[in-house]
Amino acid sequence: MSEVTRSLLQRWGASFRRGADFDSWGQLVEAIDEYQILARHLQKEAQAQHNNSEFTEEQKKTIGKIATCLELRSAALQSTQSQEEFKLEDLKKLEPILKNILTYNKEFPFDVQPVPLRRILAPGEEENLEFEEDEEEGGAGAGSPDAFPARVPGTLLPRLPSEPGMTLLTIRIEKIGLKDAGQCIDPYITVSVKDLNGIDLTPVQDTPVASRKEDTYVHFNVDIELQKHVEKLTKGAAIFFEFKHYKPKKRFTSTKCFAFMEMDEIKPGPIVIELYKKPTDFKRKKLQLLTKKPLYLHLHQTLHKE
Repeated sequence: MSEVTRSLLQRWGASFRRGADFDSWGQLVEAIDEYQILARHLQKEAQAQHNNSEFTEEQKKTIGKIATCLELRSAALQSTQSQEEFKLEDLKKLEPILKNILTYNKEFPFDVQPVPLRRILAPGEEENLEFEEDEEEGGAGAGSPDAFPARVPGTLLPRLPSEPGMTLLTIRIEKIGLKDAGQCIDPYITVSVKDLNGIDLTPVQDTPVASRKEDTYVHFNVDIELQKHVEKLTKGAAIFFEFKHYKPKKRFTSTKCFAFMEMDEIKPGPIVIELYKKPTDFKRKKLQLLTKKPLYLHLHQTLHKE
Protein backbone atom coordinates (compact mmCIF):
# COMPACT_ATOMS: atom_id res chain seq x y z
CA MET A 1 0.00 0.00 0.00
CA SER A 2 1.39 3.38 -0.97
CA GLU A 3 1.65 6.25 1.50
CA VAL A 4 -0.97 8.15 -0.52
CA THR A 5 -3.51 5.33 -0.24
CA ARG A 6 -2.74 4.78 3.46
CA SER A 7 -3.34 8.48 4.13
CA LEU A 8 -6.55 8.40 2.08
CA LEU A 9 -7.93 5.43 4.04
CA GLN A 10 -7.03 7.12 7.33
CA ARG A 11 -8.92 10.28 6.29
CA TRP A 12 -11.94 8.25 5.23
CA GLY A 13 -11.88 6.33 8.51
CA ALA A 14 -11.64 9.50 10.59
CA SER A 15 -14.53 11.08 8.68
CA PHE A 16 -16.64 7.92 9.09
CA ARG A 17 -16.04 7.89 12.87
CA ARG A 18 -16.83 11.60 13.19
CA GLY A 19 -20.15 11.11 11.42
CA ALA A 20 -21.04 8.04 13.50
CA ASP A 21 -20.08 9.86 16.72
CA PHE A 22 -22.25 12.87 15.84
CA ASP A 23 -25.04 10.44 14.95
CA SER A 24 -24.82 8.56 18.27
CA TRP A 25 -24.73 11.86 20.21
CA GLY A 26 -27.88 13.08 18.51
CA GLN A 27 -26.09 15.89 16.64
CA LEU A 28 -28.00 15.11 13.48
CA VAL A 29 -27.13 18.20 11.41
CA GLU A 30 -23.41 17.59 11.93
CA ALA A 31 -23.81 13.85 11.23
CA ILE A 32 -25.69 14.51 7.98
CA ASP A 33 -23.01 16.95 6.81
CA GLU A 34 -20.18 14.51 7.62
CA TYR A 35 -21.95 11.58 5.93
CA GLN A 36 -22.68 13.60 2.80
CA ILE A 37 -19.14 14.95 2.49
CA LEU A 38 -17.63 11.47 2.90
CA ALA A 39 -20.16 9.98 0.46
CA ARG A 40 -19.11 12.51 -2.17
CA HIS A 41 -15.43 11.71 -1.70
CA LEU A 42 -16.12 7.98 -1.93
CA GLN A 43 -18.25 8.46 -5.05
CA LYS A 44 -15.44 10.47 -6.61
CA GLU A 45 -12.95 7.65 -5.99
CA ALA A 46 -15.42 4.96 -7.08
CA GLN A 47 -15.93 6.70 -10.41
CA ALA A 48 -12.31 7.77 -10.95
CA GLN A 49 -10.82 6.76 -14.28
CA HIS A 50 -7.17 7.52 -13.51
CA ASN A 51 -4.61 4.73 -13.89
CA ASN A 52 -2.66 5.41 -10.70
CA SER A 53 -5.46 4.21 -8.40
CA GLU A 54 -4.54 1.25 -6.20
CA PHE A 55 -8.18 0.16 -6.06
CA THR A 56 -9.46 -2.59 -8.33
CA GLU A 57 -12.78 -2.21 -10.14
CA GLU A 58 -14.40 -4.54 -7.60
CA GLN A 59 -13.03 -2.47 -4.70
CA LYS A 60 -14.30 0.71 -6.35
CA LYS A 61 -17.73 -0.90 -6.56
CA THR A 62 -17.61 -1.65 -2.82
CA ILE A 63 -16.52 1.94 -2.12
CA GLY A 64 -19.49 3.13 -4.16
CA LYS A 65 -21.84 0.90 -2.16
CA ILE A 66 -20.51 2.36 1.11
CA ALA A 67 -21.22 5.83 -0.30
CA THR A 68 -24.79 4.72 -1.06
CA CYS A 69 -25.21 3.50 2.54
CA LEU A 70 -23.94 6.82 3.88
CA GLU A 71 -26.55 8.60 1.79
CA LEU A 72 -29.25 6.20 2.99
CA ARG A 73 -28.35 6.91 6.62
CA SER A 74 -28.27 10.65 5.89
CA ALA A 75 -31.73 10.41 4.31
CA ALA A 76 -33.02 8.40 7.30
CA LEU A 77 -31.88 11.15 9.69
CA GLN A 78 -33.74 13.74 7.63
CA SER A 79 -36.91 11.66 7.41
CA THR A 80 -39.91 12.44 9.60
CA GLN A 81 -40.93 8.77 9.63
CA SER A 82 -40.64 7.18 13.07
CA GLN A 83 -39.01 4.03 11.69
CA GLU A 84 -35.58 4.67 10.26
CA GLU A 85 -34.90 2.77 7.06
CA PHE A 86 -31.14 2.55 7.55
CA LYS A 87 -29.97 2.42 11.16
CA LEU A 88 -26.72 3.56 12.76
CA GLU A 89 -25.97 0.00 13.87
CA ASP A 90 -26.18 -1.05 10.21
CA LEU A 91 -23.84 1.72 9.13
CA LYS A 92 -21.26 0.79 11.77
CA LYS A 93 -20.86 -2.62 10.11
CA LEU A 94 -19.24 -0.82 7.20
CA GLU A 95 -16.36 0.80 9.12
CA PRO A 96 -14.11 -2.33 9.09
CA ILE A 97 -14.94 -2.88 5.40
CA LEU A 98 -13.81 0.64 4.53
CA LYS A 99 -10.70 0.30 6.72
CA ASN A 100 -9.71 -3.00 5.08
CA ILE A 101 -10.97 -2.23 1.58
CA LEU A 102 -7.76 -3.50 -0.06
CA THR A 103 -8.19 -6.99 1.41
CA TYR A 104 -11.98 -7.22 1.77
CA ASN A 105 -13.32 -10.10 -0.35
CA LYS A 106 -16.66 -11.05 1.21
CA GLU A 107 -20.16 -10.33 -0.01
CA PHE A 108 -21.35 -6.80 0.79
CA PRO A 109 -23.74 -6.97 3.79
CA PHE A 110 -26.49 -4.84 2.24
CA ASP A 111 -28.37 -5.09 -1.04
CA VAL A 112 -27.44 -1.69 -2.48
CA GLN A 113 -25.76 -0.46 -5.62
CA PRO A 114 -23.31 2.39 -6.22
CA VAL A 115 -25.28 5.46 -7.26
CA PRO A 116 -23.90 6.86 -10.52
CA LEU A 117 -24.23 10.43 -9.31
CA ARG A 118 -22.35 13.24 -10.90
CA ARG A 119 -19.73 14.65 -8.69
CA ILE A 120 -20.94 17.30 -6.28
CA LEU A 121 -18.31 19.41 -4.59
CA ALA A 122 -18.01 19.14 -0.85
CA PRO A 123 -18.12 22.44 1.10
CA GLY A 124 -14.88 24.39 0.55
CA GLU A 125 -13.67 22.03 -2.17
CA GLU A 126 -14.72 24.34 -4.98
CA GLU A 127 -12.45 27.09 -3.68
CA ASN A 128 -9.48 24.95 -4.68
CA LEU A 129 -10.60 24.77 -8.27
CA GLU A 130 -9.86 27.28 -10.96
CA PHE A 131 -12.82 29.62 -11.31
CA GLU A 132 -14.07 30.35 -14.77
CA GLU A 133 -15.60 33.59 -15.91
CA ASP A 134 -19.19 33.44 -17.12
CA GLU A 135 -18.03 34.09 -20.66
CA GLU A 136 -15.89 30.95 -20.63
CA GLU A 137 -18.86 28.86 -19.59
CA GLY A 138 -20.94 29.82 -22.60
CA GLY A 139 -22.18 27.11 -24.87
CA ALA A 140 -22.08 24.28 -22.34
CA GLY A 141 -25.77 23.62 -22.67
CA ALA A 142 -26.54 25.43 -25.89
CA GLY A 143 -29.21 23.78 -27.95
CA SER A 144 -30.69 21.83 -25.04
CA PRO A 145 -34.50 21.81 -24.82
CA ASP A 146 -36.47 24.29 -22.71
CA ALA A 147 -37.75 21.55 -20.41
CA PHE A 148 -35.53 19.18 -18.43
CA PRO A 149 -36.31 15.54 -19.27
CA ALA A 150 -34.76 13.99 -16.14
CA ARG A 151 -36.19 15.20 -12.85
CA VAL A 152 -33.90 14.83 -9.85
CA PRO A 153 -35.95 14.18 -6.70
CA GLY A 154 -34.05 16.61 -4.46
CA THR A 155 -34.02 16.42 -0.67
CA LEU A 156 -36.93 18.66 0.31
CA LEU A 157 -38.38 18.09 3.78
CA PRO A 158 -42.02 18.34 4.95
CA ARG A 159 -43.38 21.13 7.12
CA LEU A 160 -42.74 20.84 10.85
CA PRO A 161 -45.66 20.28 13.24
CA SER A 162 -47.21 23.56 14.36
CA GLU A 163 -46.76 24.86 17.89
CA PRO A 164 -48.98 27.41 19.66
CA GLY A 165 -47.62 30.93 19.24
CA MET A 166 -44.85 29.80 16.90
CA THR A 167 -44.40 30.74 13.25
CA LEU A 168 -43.43 28.42 10.39
CA LEU A 169 -42.14 29.72 7.06
CA THR A 170 -42.73 28.35 3.58
CA ILE A 171 -40.54 29.85 0.87
CA ARG A 172 -41.61 29.27 -2.71
CA ILE A 173 -38.64 29.50 -5.07
CA GLU A 174 -40.24 30.79 -8.25
CA LYS A 175 -37.34 31.57 -10.60
CA ILE A 176 -33.82 32.94 -10.88
CA GLY A 177 -32.64 35.44 -13.47
CA LEU A 178 -29.35 34.67 -15.26
CA LYS A 179 -27.99 36.01 -18.53
CA ASP A 180 -27.05 32.47 -19.66
CA ALA A 181 -30.06 30.69 -18.14
CA GLY A 182 -30.59 28.59 -21.26
CA GLN A 183 -27.09 27.11 -21.01
CA CYS A 184 -27.34 25.80 -17.44
CA ILE A 185 -27.42 21.99 -17.27
CA ASP A 186 -29.44 20.22 -14.55
CA PRO A 187 -29.70 23.32 -12.35
CA TYR A 188 -30.98 23.11 -8.79
CA ILE A 189 -30.79 25.20 -5.62
CA THR A 190 -29.35 24.19 -2.24
CA VAL A 191 -31.12 25.91 0.67
CA SER A 192 -29.51 26.23 4.09
CA VAL A 193 -29.95 28.30 7.24
CA LYS A 194 -26.71 29.54 8.80
CA ASP A 195 -25.73 31.55 11.84
CA LEU A 196 -23.21 34.40 11.70
CA ASN A 197 -20.35 31.89 11.84
CA GLY A 198 -21.67 29.92 8.89
CA ILE A 199 -22.86 27.00 11.06
CA ASP A 200 -25.97 25.12 9.92
CA LEU A 201 -29.07 25.72 12.04
CA THR A 202 -31.30 23.32 10.08
CA PRO A 203 -30.80 20.39 7.69
CA VAL A 204 -29.65 21.42 4.21
CA GLN A 205 -32.23 20.90 1.45
CA ASP A 206 -31.80 20.56 -2.32
CA THR A 207 -34.60 21.40 -4.75
CA PRO A 208 -35.36 19.06 -7.63
CA VAL A 209 -33.77 19.99 -10.95
CA ALA A 210 -35.48 23.08 -12.39
CA SER A 211 -38.77 22.54 -14.19
CA ARG A 212 -37.93 24.70 -17.22
CA LYS A 213 -35.78 27.54 -18.52
CA GLU A 214 -37.05 30.45 -20.52
CA ASP A 215 -35.17 33.49 -21.87
CA THR A 216 -33.08 34.76 -18.95
CA TYR A 217 -34.91 32.72 -16.28
CA VAL A 218 -34.61 29.26 -14.77
CA HIS A 219 -37.98 28.29 -13.25
CA PHE A 220 -38.34 26.13 -10.14
CA ASN A 221 -41.77 26.76 -8.56
CA VAL A 222 -41.04 24.61 -5.51
CA ASP A 223 -41.83 25.13 -1.83
CA ILE A 224 -39.14 25.00 0.85
CA GLU A 225 -40.34 24.36 4.39
CA LEU A 226 -38.03 26.02 6.91
CA GLN A 227 -37.02 23.32 9.42
CA LYS A 228 -37.15 25.61 12.46
CA HIS A 229 -39.76 27.94 13.90
CA VAL A 230 -38.92 31.52 12.99
CA GLU A 231 -38.88 32.57 16.65
CA LYS A 232 -36.19 29.95 17.38
CA LEU A 233 -33.68 31.23 14.82
CA THR A 234 -30.63 32.89 16.35
CA LYS A 235 -29.97 36.58 15.94
CA GLY A 236 -28.06 37.28 12.74
CA ALA A 237 -29.12 34.07 11.03
CA ALA A 238 -29.70 34.02 7.27
CA ILE A 239 -31.30 31.72 4.72
CA PHE A 240 -28.94 30.88 1.83
CA PHE A 241 -29.81 29.84 -1.71
CA GLU A 242 -26.95 28.35 -3.77
CA PHE A 243 -27.63 27.94 -7.49
CA LYS A 244 -25.79 24.87 -8.79
CA HIS A 245 -25.39 23.39 -12.27
CA TYR A 246 -23.51 20.60 -13.98
CA LYS A 247 -20.29 21.25 -15.94
CA PRO A 248 -19.81 18.47 -18.49
CA LYS A 249 -16.22 19.44 -19.36
CA LYS A 250 -15.06 19.07 -15.76
CA ARG A 251 -17.68 16.46 -14.88
CA PHE A 252 -18.84 17.96 -11.61
CA THR A 253 -21.69 20.00 -10.22
CA SER A 254 -20.60 23.52 -9.36
CA THR A 255 -22.04 26.54 -7.55
CA LYS A 256 -22.63 29.34 -10.03
CA CYS A 257 -23.89 32.02 -7.63
CA PHE A 258 -25.75 32.46 -4.35
CA ALA A 259 -28.26 34.68 -2.60
CA PHE A 260 -29.38 35.07 0.98
CA MET A 261 -32.24 36.47 2.99
CA GLU A 262 -31.79 37.90 6.48
CA MET A 263 -34.26 37.68 9.34
CA ASP A 264 -35.69 41.19 8.88
CA GLU A 265 -36.69 40.20 5.35
CA ILE A 266 -39.02 37.44 6.57
CA LYS A 267 -42.49 38.77 5.80
CA PRO A 268 -45.42 37.39 3.81
CA GLY A 269 -45.58 38.02 0.09
CA PRO A 270 -43.17 38.22 -2.87
CA ILE A 271 -39.52 39.24 -2.53
CA VAL A 272 -36.60 39.51 -4.95
CA ILE A 273 -33.05 39.18 -3.64
CA GLU A 274 -29.67 39.95 -5.20
CA LEU A 275 -27.25 37.37 -6.57
CA TYR A 276 -23.61 37.18 -5.47
CA LYS A 277 -20.49 35.65 -7.00
CA LYS A 278 -19.14 32.34 -5.74
CA PRO A 279 -17.64 30.99 -3.55
CA THR A 280 -20.57 31.13 -1.14
CA ASP A 281 -19.69 33.45 1.74
CA PHE A 282 -21.78 32.12 4.62
CA LYS A 283 -20.28 34.69 6.99
CA ARG A 284 -21.33 37.52 4.63
CA LYS A 285 -18.08 39.44 4.90
CA LYS A 286 -16.76 39.59 1.32
CA LEU A 287 -19.81 39.90 -0.89
CA GLN A 288 -19.51 40.66 -4.59
CA LEU A 289 -22.56 41.10 -6.81
CA LEU A 290 -22.81 38.63 -9.69
CA THR A 291 -23.93 41.23 -12.20
CA LYS A 292 -25.03 44.85 -12.54
CA LYS A 293 -27.98 43.72 -14.62
CA PRO A 294 -31.44 43.57 -12.98
CA LEU A 295 -31.34 39.79 -12.46
CA TYR A 296 -32.51 38.35 -9.14
CA LEU A 297 -33.81 35.33 -7.25
CA HIS A 298 -37.61 35.56 -7.08
CA LEU A 299 -39.26 34.14 -3.94
CA HIS A 300 -42.67 34.16 -2.28
CA GLN A 301 -43.02 33.76 1.48
CA THR A 302 -45.95 32.35 3.45
CA LEU A 303 -46.05 32.49 7.25
CA HIS A 304 -48.05 29.91 9.24
CA LYS A 305 -48.97 30.71 12.84
CA GLU A 306 -51.24 28.85 15.24
